Amino acid sequence: MERPITISIIAPIYGVEKYIVEFAKSVLSQDYPNIEFIFVNDGTKDRSIELLEELIDKEYAHLRPQIKIVHKENGGLPAARRTGLDHATGDYIYNVDSDDWLSEGSISKIANKIEESNADIVYFNYVKEYPTRSSVKRERYYDIRERKEYIRNMYNHRSFGTLCNKCIRKDLFLDNNIIVPKYGYAEDCFLTTQLVGYAKSIAYLDEVVYHYRKGSSSAMTGQQRRKRKREYALTFADLYLKYKDVPTEHNPVACIFDDILIQIGWYSIFYRLDLFKEYPWLAKAVRGAKIRGGGSDVPIVAQIITKFVALFK
Repeated sequence: MERPITISIIAPIYGVEKYIVEFAKSVLSQDYPNIEFIFVNDGTKDRSIELLEELIDKEYAHLRPQIKIVHKENGGLPAARRTGLDHATGDYIYNVDSDDWLSEGSISKIANKIEESNADIVYFNYVKEYPTRSSVKRERYYDIRERKEYIRNMYNHRSFGTLCNKCIRKDLFLDNNIIVPKYGYAEDCFLTTQLVGYAKSIAYLDEVVYHYRKGSSSAMTGQQRRKRKREYALTFADLYLKYKDVPTEHNPVACIFDDILIQIGWYSIFYRLDLFKEYPWLAKAVRGAKIRGGGSDVPIVAQIITKFVALFK
């Protein structure tokens, strides 16, 4: 590139008073000079914005020209990220969560990889930070010719469908019909499968960039698990419906249609979600879906059961 690339870091803020200072310091202390910092106040009711403003005034006043604090009514994470994108002017977009943090010097490493590769998407490693331990999550290398495998692996949790380990050319969002999900759960994978599907090039940076904060582990109740599985199913049913009539050669997510349909059907059976009734088209679609071997989150036996049940719906 003839000029240095600019990276817009988008951080929605809601209810992170406990973590905002640590997060903001890790972001604002990055040594790469060409960063646009976009903090989206998603109607938070705590002191997160007040603490952020105090920190900027005290330690980072020199960065004020690069900082935007955007205020909006609470609308959830997908809408907050979309608001941040609407205000971004950088060449690349990096979505982060404001209760996590970045490794020192990591944005410079991303920028160097972009300069080297000119890739539409640079993806990298991250760390899950538990209260008493850390777990490094390393990606594997994918060539753009392995795009379909990468997308299927993201959907089936064999690669990371997160936004926090991807820096994405802004034009990918603007030049394509990227659909924003209705629900917050699994919205990362909903977006990243589309973005990778539209990308013309990807590049792997074998560095730990992001630190994802995990709380103390606690078992979900059956009701919580059922609610989460339902939201996951509804999210990807919507993705399927939005793209099902797009010709395969122009369809960024057609490679996961069978996975989506089988999984929705299986969740409906196993978690008693009654989605066959809610979606009259589902039974026929499941009957037409292919049973997938390796790489599916739904075991082959469960796939067969799902297709059998769909025969009688």
